[in-house]
Amino acid sequence: MFPNPPKLKAPMTPSAAYRQLKAILTENDLPDLRFHDLRHTFATYALANGVDAKTLSGILGHTKASFTVDTYTHTTTDMYRKATKIVGGCLTDYLGEEMAPWQSAETAVMAVSTREKTVVGKAGM
Repeated sequence: MFPNPPKLKAPMTPSAAYRQLKAILTENDLPDLRFHDLRHTFATYALANGVDAKTLSGILGHTKASFTVDTYTHTTTDMYRKATKIVGGCLTDYLGEEMAPWQSAETAVMAVSTREKTVVGKAGM
């Protein structure tokens, strides 16, 4: 993605990589973002797709998994959906099938999604 043709075995300078990233974003009508934004996105999706926090913290070069989770990961609608199914399944196992209709997974996800939009809107993001 960021080749350095004059020196193929040498890494690209950070400023050259930054300019290349900005050019790619502009050429493709993508939102302006930083390399660090990509790091946050990677961490969030790695965690959402089953990479455990300890392994992820090692990949990112952190000594504590709690720092990685607190700083670099953000919840997604899919994470809420999975959590709702897990909790709903536990409640159904514990309380029985007759208690399952108390709230459908879709209803819970929609409530969380609406709450996220409200919080983001208040934050001005």
